[in-house]
Order: sequence, then C-alpha cells, then structure tokens
Amino acid sequence: MTGLIGTIEHIWRYPIKSTGGERLDRADVGPRGLEGDRLYAVRDAEGRFGSGKNTRRFRRMPGLLDLRSRYPDGPAGRPELLDPYGTAVPDPTAYLRRHLGRDDVGLAREEAVSHFDQLPLSVLTTATLDWVRAAVPGVPVDERRFRPNLVVRTPPGTRPFAEDEWFGRTARIGDALRVEFVRSSERCVTVNEAQQDLPHSPLILRAVARAHDTRLDALATVVTPGPVRTGDGVRLT
Repeated sequence: MTGLIGTIEHIWRYPIKSTGGERLDRADVGPRGLEGDRLYAVRDAEGRFGSGKNTRRFRRMPGLLDLRSRYPDGPAGRPELLDPYGTAVPDPTAYLRRHLGRDDVGLAREEAVSHFDQLPLSVLTTATLDWVRAAVPGVPVDERRFRPNLVVRTPPGTRPFAEDEWFGRTARIGDALRVEFVRSSERCVTVNEAQQDLPHSPLILRAVARAHDTRLDALATVVTPGPVRTGDGVRLT
C-alpha cells in the first residue's frame, strides 16, 4: 500500500519516563523523537531507570504510573512531576522517595545511556486499539496503556495490527516529517498496570500475547525531522 493510511489523532510526550504523559496538539520531532520525550527518568543508586519491568537497564518501580509529568514552559525547561491528583510537586526527588518507598531514587536527565526501551517513536492505530477493546470486554482500554507517541486514526475497515504492513517502509507525516517503520514493541506487564482511572487487568497482555505474540504498535526512526500536528495526514512512500 502507498498513499494516505490515516491521520494523526493524538500526540503524546512523556517528559519523565514511566510516568503518565502530556497530550499535545503539536510537537517538534528530531532524530531523538519528540522533543523532550523521556528526557528525564527516575534513577536508582545502581544507575537503573524506573520502569514497569526489570532488565539490565531498568528496575520495576510500582507506583510510577500513578504520576504524570509535563513541561510547563516547553521542553527547553525542566519538567514538572504531578501527583495522582494532578498537582505539581515542589521537590520531585523528595516526593518520589516518599511515594515509591525508596531512599535511593532521584530524577535524572538523560546522559550517555538512552532512556528509551527501543526506538524513538511509537505509532499505534485506532484499528488496533479497537481490536484490544473488543478482545477484553468490560476492561477499560485506551492508548495510555500502550504509551504511544502518535495515535493514527485509520479508515473504517482497517484491519487490526495494520502496523505490521508498514515495517521497512517510510512515511511522510504532515509537510516535512519523514519516519521509517522498523518493528513492533514486545509488550510486558506494564500494559496491565493500574494508572489514574484505568484499573489493573491481566487480560490485556494475555489477549495481545494470544493474538499477536505480545507485539503491538510500530516503532520508527526519524529520517527527516519536522513538526507533527493533530490532523496531519500519514502517507506511506
């Protein structure tokens, strides 16, 4: 397929990794992804970053998804950490230590080690989201469970997991931004976790595992930087 595959419905940026993010109408996208995305993370004394899973680089820290982050003055400044009620906390490190019950964590800006799990952009279609909702009836599901950067509104009749057809292809988004789709994310228990108004449910990961080998979205690299806006067309080239 070549041509228009959808339009940008939502844009998400996560100033502090593994917290809830901020939904935007517009963002600048460079080689690293959305400007300011996951530029900060919660880091422990061993240098591992707070996450929903345990790996060599990441440490599971339950409670991070209760929080949100945003840039009050744009991504050139320092992000705010918001408590579960949406109130900015005056001292993020002190608050994180109380909230997480750990005395060895602090807010850290990205340095030599990337804060990204994999590639800089995650793109998810409404067709795939609709499939997840149908697969787990009675469980509240929206894109926040999957933490995409871009949600693409696809035409009626688009099959779920249409993102698979994009791998190895490039797309133009809006007038200038060009991205290359590489592969999908392998999902973990984070998609099941409670956050804000979404309850915990093990059914979500189970459904994605049965139907699609735990993979969901399209990860992309940036070929040509540029802005992205809601309503922009996404065209495979």
